[in-house]
Amino acid sequence: MAKRGTRADALRSAVDQTFQAAAGQAQTTRDLAQDLVDELAQTAGRLRGALEDFRPPSSDDLRSVRDRLRALERRVAALEKSQKGASSRPGRRAARSPSGKAARAGAAKAGRSPRSRPAGRPKRGS
Repeated sequence: MAKRGTRADALRSAVDQTFQAAAGQAQTTRDLAQDLVDELAQTAGRLRGALEDFRPPSSDDLRSVRDRLRALERRVAALEKSQKGASSRPGRRAARSPSGKAARAGAAKAGRSPRSRPAGRPKRGS
């Protein structure tokens, strides 16, 4: 009878070891599977973000752009209209160019009147 108990205990022990080994492998497999699922979820999120950047504009987006464009057109037209009105006023002098101003300053430093011309060379023989 001792042999029966020993064989039964040996069988139980072998089955228990098999289940423990399988459980350990199952845990490792679960961990690897979870890592793969996490990585796949992260990649899917990045892909979703990239596709969002490349999606065509919606009708609301287009409507918003059109509205902004119309507002800009109105502003440009108003600026052009005010510019035309300002340049057609009588008695308004045109702005002087900076190069003319610099030339007059240079003439004043040389001791000449800003409107006068430098004296020419004297004629020979006089």
